[in-house]
Amino acid sequence: MEILGGPLFAVAGAGESHGPAVTTIVFGCPPGLFVRAADIQHYLDRRRPGSNRHGTPRHEDDTVVLLAGLYQDDLDALTAGAAVTVQQGDDHAATTGYAAGYTTGEPIAAIVLSTAKKSADYAQFSGPAGEVRPGHTDLVKYKQSQGFVDPRGGGRSSYRSTISDVIGGSIARRFLADRFGTVILSSICQVGELRARRSLAAHVEELVKAGGGRVDPAQLTALESSLEAAEIHALDAEFAQEAGQLIKATRIDGDSLGAAVEVVAVNPPPLVGDPLYQSLKVRVMGALGGLNAVQGVEIGAGFAVVERRGSQNNDPIRAGGYQGNTHGGLIGGITTGMPLVFRVGFKPTSTIVKPQQSVRKDLSEIEFNLRKGRHDPCVGVRAGVTLESRLAIELMNAVLMHAAAQVTPAHFQLFPQATGA
Repeated sequence: MEILGGPLFAVAGAGESHGPAVTTIVFGCPPGLFVRAADIQHYLDRRRPGSNRHGTPRHEDDTVVLLAGLYQDDLDALTAGAAVTVQQGDDHAATTGYAAGYTTGEPIAAIVLSTAKKSADYAQFSGPAGEVRPGHTDLVKYKQSQGFVDPRGGGRSSYRSTISDVIGGSIARRFLADRFGTVILSSICQVGELRARRSLAAHVEELVKAGGGRVDPAQLTALESSLEAAEIHALDAEFAQEAGQLIKATRIDGDSLGAAVEVVAVNPPPLVGDPLYQSLKVRVMGALGGLNAVQGVEIGAGFAVVERRGSQNNDPIRAGGYQGNTHGGLIGGITTGMPLVFRVGFKPTSTIVKPQQSVRKDLSEIEFNLRKGRHDPCVGVRAGVTLESRLAIELMNAVLMHAAAQVTPAHFQLFPQATGA
């Protein structure tokens, strides 16, 4: 089952790259959290196709319509969201979604319509004689489903499926920010062989030390705004400019590039997570690594620790907290209160113009030449917000798991005055 998070906070999505819409259901959000469609839209705008000249030329508005799970007494304010219309022949039905309201504890439902479909572009991949893109899921999905698969844009294997990640992650981010002041950021740190000279994780660690263990919210707001204003979502502005030029040249050459993205959760709650099979480290690395095109995930200092001795690698501890963050905010799968730090590596986009050796789905050999399509030359450019969202979902679920273990009788009083009942 394709469910992120869980069992207490989970996100499920449905919808293909060139289907009518992507639908999302968010389970387990506690009641009383104020959610605004505009806040969700803000993060969807960061991931939507057409939002960045270095990504796919496909343009989608990706307007979110919230359909369930929110309420407030001001019904006009509640129901002032985006409208959706269904028409069949001369008959049509219309409704407006929720603009803002408090979570009720019930599932939150959302829909995002797909309005810029070009299904005919994918006829090259259809049917038993359809051609297979090297590095793509065309062949394995076709064989696994016994031929019953949607090949348009990659179907469910498309990056479009991450709309659900971002919707659920937006709600998780709001919860974590309201309860703990947690902010989740990302920065592209490598494109092809080009590496950034400034690290988001190192910058955040400096802010943590200067703030005595926590980063001031105003500093985080300024940092987040700075990152979001950049066309290439990177802390290192000089690197971002060079990366943009490299991506442009590679697109013209008909090829694609890999990338690495830093993801950092600042001011996370400590003592969250389990030490073994449900370790937060295992779950987050699985969530990040499970994203399409991801080839590797590092935590903290990553593979650099292999060259160190224990005396160099151990994070010093004083009464005020940890004095280093080699472990990336997790020890034994449990949060330390230091920033959660991950680096995620993406392979080059599989769908490229350059000729390649391949087969048809009937396994007859061909020289593959892409005829049509709209594809990201570097998927890392738009991936940051999805990685942030997946981290937020897993962290919120872990927080609720921790809270579930802290049971007191006060949680089970229907009539507080009736003692001894």
